[in-house]
Order: sequence, then structure tokens, then C-alpha cells
Amino acid sequence: MKTLQMRYKVIKRIRGLIKRQILVILIIALWQFCVWLQIIPDYLLPSPFQIVQAFIDDFPLLMVHAKYTLATAFIGTTIGLIISFILSIVMDLSKTMRELIYPVILLNQTIPTIAIAPLLIIWLGYGITPKVVLVILAVFFPITIALIDGYQSVSREHLNLFKSMKASKYQLYRHLKIPSAMGSFFTGLKVALSYALISAVIAEWLGGYYGLGVYMTRVRKSYDLDSMFAVIFLISFLTVLLIGLVKWLEGRVLRHNLI
Repeated sequence: MKTLQMRYKVIKRIRGLIKRQILVILIIALWQFCVWLQIIPDYLLPSPFQIVQAFIDDFPLLMVHAKYTLATAFIGTTIGLIISFILSIVMDLSKTMRELIYPVILLNQTIPTIAIAPLLIIWLGYGITPKVVLVILAVFFPITIALIDGYQSVSREHLNLFKSMKASKYQLYRHLKIPSAMGSFFTGLKVALSYALISAVIAEWLGGYYGLGVYMTRVRKSYDLDSMFAVIFLISFLTVLLIGLVKWLEGRVLRHNLI
């Protein structure tokens, strides 16, 4: 009986997944159909089958490059998280500091990543440092703003309760403000992770020896569109995978906070 129930649940989940992705499946099928009929020449737009074949052929090489890009994104996001938590608390504690810092981080967000990346390469060389710095600049804004919004969403009644109990600043943030900001934090983190991978790839376009951006530059120069699309879809898949991981973590953390 339990086995049948498990099978039913698995089948139900698969059906739900297919229903959610039906539009994507139809687009891919139409794409493949158009290339087969030579409505679109494959030297301009390779078919999904050709892209999958290129992905399989280059899989070991793609994994080597993906490892470096993910490492850059992870290091930059981790440092960006630390900076975001420090900045958000400083800006929440002091209105003056918030008025001083907010325009600066807003200005940082208005500068295109592709514009600042060459400067970082010139200043910091072709190693991992400029790439990590670019990721930090990309991720800390959405996380910082999300945390500040989360702190500000705490109700006045809860704040007065903690003050009446003579809670310290540490206790106020540890037991009230930071837990209350977790929903906003994870929303900002999902945005930041998509920025992180894109920023790492853009930085790799401009120089380096490893990374998906370096790989993209090489296949572009050789007009290997099959491999080009393969790496584009890999980047998209990795981004979706990371966001899915954050969603899973969000569910566990928020459920724990509710308990």
C-alpha cells in the first residue's frame, strides 16, 4: 500500500512538473521543428539536438570551467553577504549613516557591470580578485536593501516589548529584527545569486584562463554556436539550480522561525 502511495506521489509530481514547463517544452519542440525544416538555418541558430550533442561532447571541459565560475560567484556572494549584514545594521541603527551610505550604494547599482569590469581588470589584474570584487559589487545592494526593509517591517509593539524587557541591541537584532527580516533577506538573496553568476561570467569575458566566460569567448571566436548555446543554457541551469537551493533553504529557515 505504501509503495503504491509513493508511486502515486512521484507520478503526481512529474505531471505537475510537466504542466509547469509545458510552454518551455512547446518552444523547444517548435525550435527543433523549424531547424529540421530549414526555416532557420542551423549555422545561425543550432537546433536543441545539436546543442545537447555539443554539451555532451564538451561536458568534461564545461565542468572544469563551471567549477571556477561557481567558486568566484560563491566567494563574492559570501563576502557580499558579510558586507550587507554589517552595512544594513549600521544603516538601521543610525539614520545619519543611512542617509550617507544609501546614495553611495544606489550609485553603485546604476553603474553597468560591463562598464566597470574592464577597470577592475586594469587595476587588479587577470586573476580571481577583480572577478570576486565585481560579484561583491553586484550582490551586496539587493541583499542590503532587503535586510533594511526587513528590519523596518518589525512592528512597533514588538519593539516596545523588547525595550520594556531592557533587551540589548544584540538581543534586539538576534531575537527580533534578523528573524523578522529573513523573508526579505531570502528574496534579496535569490536576486543576488542571479547577479553573481552573470557578473562572474562578464568578468571572465575580459580575461583569465578558466571560467565559463573564458570558454564562451573561445567558442565565439571560432564561431562554434553549438557550444556557445550549450554554455548559455548551462549558466541558466546553474542559476535556476542555485535559486531552487535558496528556496529550499528559505522554507526550512522560515519554518524554524515560525516554530
